[in-house]
Amino acid sequence: MHRFLATIIWGLGFVVVSLFTVYGKASAEEMTILFTHDLHDNLYPHKIEENGKIVTVGGYARLATAIEEERNKHEQTILVDAGDFSMGTLFQTIFSRHSPTLRLMGELGYDAVTLGNHEFDFRAAGLADSLMAATRHGDKLPDLVASNIVYPVDEDGKMSVDVAYLEKAMGVYGAKEYVIVDKGGIKVGIFGLMGKDADSNAPMSGVEFTDIIEAAQEMVAKLKEEDVDLIVALSHSGTNEKDKKNSEDEVLAEKVPEIDVIVSGHTHTFLYEPIVVGDTVIGSTGEYGQNLGVMTLKQNERGRWDLVTYELKRIDDSIAPDEKIAAQIDAYKQLVQEEYLDHFDLAFDQVLGYIPFHITDFSTMSERHAEDPLGNLIGDAYMAIVEENDDENADPVTAAVVPVGTIRNTFYEGEITVSDVFNVSSLGIGPDKISGYPLVEVYLTGKELKTIAEVDASVSPLMPSAQLYIAGLSYTFNPNRLIFNKVTDVKIQRRDGTTEEIDDNKLYRVVAGLYSGQMLPVVSEKSFGLLKLEPKKKDGTPITDFEEHIIYMNDGTNREIKEWYAIAAYISSFPIGDKWPEVPDYYNTLHDRKVVDDSKNIVSLLKKPNGIAWTVYGIVAFAIALVVFIVRAIIRRKKKKQIIDKENVV
Repeated sequence: MHRFLATIIWGLGFVVVSLFTVYGKASAEEMTILFTHDLHDNLYPHKIEENGKIVTVGGYARLATAIEEERNKHEQTILVDAGDFSMGTLFQTIFSRHSPTLRLMGELGYDAVTLGNHEFDFRAAGLADSLMAATRHGDKLPDLVASNIVYPVDEDGKMSVDVAYLEKAMGVYGAKEYVIVDKGGIKVGIFGLMGKDADSNAPMSGVEFTDIIEAAQEMVAKLKEEDVDLIVALSHSGTNEKDKKNSEDEVLAEKVPEIDVIVSGHTHTFLYEPIVVGDTVIGSTGEYGQNLGVMTLKQNERGRWDLVTYELKRIDDSIAPDEKIAAQIDAYKQLVQEEYLDHFDLAFDQVLGYIPFHITDFSTMSERHAEDPLGNLIGDAYMAIVEENDDENADPVTAAVVPVGTIRNTFYEGEITVSDVFNVSSLGIGPDKISGYPLVEVYLTGKELKTIAEVDASVSPLMPSAQLYIAGLSYTFNPNRLIFNKVTDVKIQRRDGTTEEIDDNKLYRVVAGLYSGQMLPVVSEKSFGLLKLEPKKKDGTPITDFEEHIIYMNDGTNREIKEWYAIAAYISSFPIGDKWPEVPDYYNTLHDRKVVDDSKNIVSLLKKPNGIAWTVYGIVAFAIALVVFIVRAIIRRKKKKQIIDKENVV
């Protein structure tokens, strides 16, 4: 009897141990990846419009709570970010001295992050300063993976001072090609990439990035030698639903199928369902911390990983903020005030004005190739502040150029604060080493003014971020016409709506942000030399250094006029409404600055050809004439042969 009971007990014990082993192993083979990207320094919650209502989303204090909730749900988790964690709000102004975002990410327990193009907005030295600041403060920091970065050297094998400094700072921080994180016995290999398009958006970085396919193949080979179980690529490259050939992370998944997961940043894509390419899962959370990506995987019998669940967890006011993180953010806010805003005699939450309507849907702005009220307001703000600070001998400002890619947010109905304005136009840094691109002045011929309109009409469909809003001009274009000949009419437009003809040979004064001005000469390259722009000085000689043409305040401070400050000053100048300066209804309507003629009528398609069109028409006419000549020659030869054949028969 005792032997029988012992046998039963032993058998039950064996079953329990077996079940524990099986289910314990199954649990250990599951991994949950928590991920973000394109946070852009949105430490505080921000506004968005949703179903006709204004709601607040995001914020690191809420994100911290959401992360902790997910960690409590899942046995094994890693937390990663795919770049552009900085630049986009006032917190970027202390990026170089205090590195607030990296330090907060360390506090939130990020395992690894990679760099995006906007981490280079303050150039190589600015990023180096930030990395040094992060390490100097002694806080816990996330691992930084940068797998395809190259520090270029000159023909003598020497790096520039700034690039050498960045390489040193990356070393001090402890940046690596890849890292391996062990979670419950599961070895996760993580590496980071910067894609081709992202690299092109960081022209002043000073560094280079190798092909992501080649870099990924190299990293995968190294990680396999390390015998990792799961391979994760943090790729600041992005996806493109409309153009699969240029959907860099989908191509990456196809070309390097050994990657298990790609966290895809850069394009700010909201993937509510993941993209699955073979055994590779691609996830994207959108932008500005609106969502936390949550992806759970389970290892299969082939050693690859099957997707179990995928979710974009909304970070909204239903999530209580983490008090410790909230306090840290408030402390950084105080540093922003003391080290940046005091310089402008402004305060973080200071109300500048009121807008009684929602001016623009920012989420679809670059998709709409048309005039936009927010673009109009920004361009008018540039012109207004420059004219206000001009001396009596200055030429009038004819136009202001605002690329859609430099607009980072919008204004929602209600009060407009200093922080709101900065978020709309937050990019870059000036030679003064103070955050924010300054305005510059250039001179263009009348013919080149017309070319700017053609750049917008012809290049924007190919590069949506290149769409331009041009205050001071009124032009009409037909998207169905021949490329580089889409514009049919361009005139100077005064604020009262009246227009005047453009003199092709006259020099006109134009203002733009420093970055935008520097990009104007690139037009020729992008259009294969067909469209030419050569920004000039007042005397007509070409500009070689745009920083020499920065516009300064004429109030005794001699400060650079920053893009965002121009908008702030303009809004503050509006007539007082009930309580604050009120944005006029003028910016709730359109004013024929950019008129789209979508006609497919043959007359509309062919009228007013420019030189490029005449050249194309000439080539086409020549080709047609050549074909006609060849056909007629063949017919004549055939007839002649028939006559000869008949004569031979006779």
